[in-house]
Amino acid sequence: MTTKYDDIINLPHHVSATRPRMSAINRAAQFSPFAALTGHGAAVKETARLTDKRIELDESIKDELSHRMQIVSDSIKEQPEISITYFKPDERKNGGEYITAISSVKKIDEHGRVVAMNDCTIIPIDDIINIDGEIFETIVFRSGDE
Repeated sequence: MTTKYDDIINLPHHVSATRPRMSAINRAAQFSPFAALTGHGAAVKETARLTDKRIELDESIKDELSHRMQIVSDSIKEQPEISITYFKPDERKNGGEYITAISSVKKIDEHGRVVAMNDCTIIPIDDIINIDGEIFETIVFRSGDE
């Protein structure tokens, strides 16, 4: 019985006289999978990353934050430790995240609308949603009903 490859099955293996033999690792690398969709995994991961929506503050909360900012400004020389929660917009997509910075305030720049903390954090005043600390525990806040 003859088969399809009987005429070549017993021929000797060809060895090139001009090219060196390829190593097994390099030969295997020819057949390894490749990333046909380069960056696709990163794009999917970025799309799946969640962001928070910016909270819009009402006027009473804005007034209280302004009052608290004034208290911090008045006591800036004592360097009280406070925590400021603020919104940091995401650079790649809509939304962002809320971050709480805990430090003492170095400077409040009303013209540039930023708060500079002693830990080198720069916080835009318009993005602040909460200011807290021991400094506020001894102060009685006015309510909107007075």
